[in-house]
Amino acid sequence: MNQSLKPGENTSLSGASGQVRVTHRADSNLDVNLTAFLVTAAGKVTSDDDMVFFNAPRHASGTAVFIAPGTSGTTVTHAIDFDLSRLPAGITKIAVTLTQDSGAGGFASVQDLKAQIVTGDHSLELTPGQFSQETGIIVLDLYVRNGENKARSVWQGFNSGLAGLCNYYGIEVEAPAPVTPAVSLKKVTLTKPDTSHKVSLIKGAAAPASIRVSATWIDNGDGEDNDDLDLRIGILRPDGQMSLVCAPDHPGSFNDYPWIFHRGDVVAASASAPGTETVEINPAISRLMGGKVAIVCSVYSAVGNGAVSVASLRPTMRMEYGEQVVECAYDFASGPDDDEGIYTYVIGLIEIDEDNITLSPVGVTSEENSEDTPWLTRKGDKVILTVDGPHVFKGKPFGTKKGKRYI
Repeated sequence: MNQSLKPGENTSLSGASGQVRVTHRADSNLDVNLTAFLVTAAGKVTSDDDMVFFNAPRHASGTAVFIAPGTSGTTVTHAIDFDLSRLPAGITKIAVTLTQDSGAGGFASVQDLKAQIVTGDHSLELTPGQFSQETGIIVLDLYVRNGENKARSVWQGFNSGLAGLCNYYGIEVEAPAPVTPAVSLKKVTLTKPDTSHKVSLIKGAAAPASIRVSATWIDNGDGEDNDDLDLRIGILRPDGQMSLVCAPDHPGSFNDYPWIFHRGDVVAASASAPGTETVEINPAISRLMGGKVAIVCSVYSAVGNGAVSVASLRPTMRMEYGEQVVECAYDFASGPDDDEGIYTYVIGLIEIDEDNITLSPVGVTSEENSEDTPWLTRKGDKVILTVDGPHVFKGKPFGTKKGKRYI
């Protein structure tokens, strides 16, 4: 039986043991490697021996065994055998990762990248989103929860190669790679709604390939498994109509309309690994749409997750464009005292024309117990934000509210 899993989704496995296979198109310029990390609930290894790769192919417990990569025709296969019934005490999951450290352009240069989990006669297919200059990827997690053997599709990218992944999972390396390329980052943090920051779009060959916007949140420590936010991107087109990008149902596209791509739904956060959802915006979006574009960035907590204070998850928004970094943080001090009935927080507003990106924090929430979404309209040159747009639920088509409809 075959099943597919999107980034951020999880499912039960048919057995405790099986094999993870990662495949991609063969290329002599690539140096792709698979590594597994056996980690605790805190997201860290207990020692360097919890790293399984080509130089240490077998974990002492037998939980994970590295298989040397092989090439068949035009396809390279990397694999690791696993047996979750052998998880040592204190180890809660196996994180399967990839690195591409040869300087060949990161994972944007790795073609036909796919992953597969095989347990008995059951096959689980995991297809990633788009990658650019990332040199390290967390592909998936294998774990046991409430007695069930489970897998989560992750596909989270890092610009730090194997050294960055080692540091992330608690293994010290002599010369850790920087998390971002070796440039002098210019960071601005905005917290007040009456502030803004403008970034000039770079022209020519030196122009960054994308505008990256991410929302990050933390585990609030309440012991509940409800630390799940969704990054939603509302797009006001030059013609006044609204579109919405959100995962997993409406991920958009980077190279086609709406020229914004959501890289996947993330469904959990921990003290050591904050939750992050990311979108990539095509820097040419204004030219492609035929005029100035306004983008509203919000985080949403579904009622189905259970009661949770979104403010306690401390969500922030971050935009990266080349060496420019701008962060927008909601002013929680001015928010409601008890926000368990507040499902949407609007963190940032972005306006893009052919020359500039302008960002400002917002600090607006939905009404209590309302599923309304953020909605943008234009009055002259001014963008007007209201939170009275149509409801959006996973697995269901867009609805309409008082004539408002996403296209």
